[in-house]
Amino acid sequence: MATEVPDRRSVIAGCGLVLTLAACTGLPLGGSAPQLYTLTPKSTFAEDLPTVDWQLAVDRPTSPAGLATTRIAVARGRHSIDYYAGVQWIDDAPNMVQRLLIESFENSRRIIGIGRQSVSLRSDFVLRVELREFQAEYLESAEAPTINVRIGVKMVRMPQRHIIASATIERMVPSPDNRMESIIESFDQALGKVLRDIVVWTLTLPETRD
Repeated sequence: MATEVPDRRSVIAGCGLVLTLAACTGLPLGGSAPQLYTLTPKSTFAEDLPTVDWQLAVDRPTSPAGLATTRIAVARGRHSIDYYAGVQWIDDAPNMVQRLLIESFENSRRIIGIGRQSVSLRSDFVLRVELREFQAEYLESAEAPTINVRIGVKMVRMPQRHIIASATIERMVPSPDNRMESIIESFDQALGKVLRDIVVWTLTLPETRD
């Protein structure tokens, strides 16, 4: 059976349709994938950090919509948030912080039960987490940013659901230069200090011994 060969006008029309559809949908044709970055949990703690005999569930952090994304936030003024081009976190910021916080508790080896609030863990306490600041800030036209990480936490006794303690922990770490590798390392340092402080704060709360 003979195969119909499209004439030149049909080919041109088809190509025009493809280009029109791409323009209408705004979908990119080709292009390179973004560079993915991750951060690390804390693994070293003071020898005198107490061991507790209760179980803890860690909530997925709440956050402003601008931080609930895989994009790496950057602020060049008090009233605006932008994002670095061509780079992303491996997960959205709230999920990544929740995972690293749980791993930090595990690495402390001072708690018998730790997990996500979403799993079937019969916890004695729930740690409510709010990711308030998680961005690189260019302060006063600085050439390199300062990383700002600020997290609010509330300790909730179960099953009564009573808040027994709360705190806000913030660390700011200047990046030594404007290279992406230096900025990510400064993110890691700032978040790591906050994670460690949260673990220590939680495990040393006098209210958990009642």
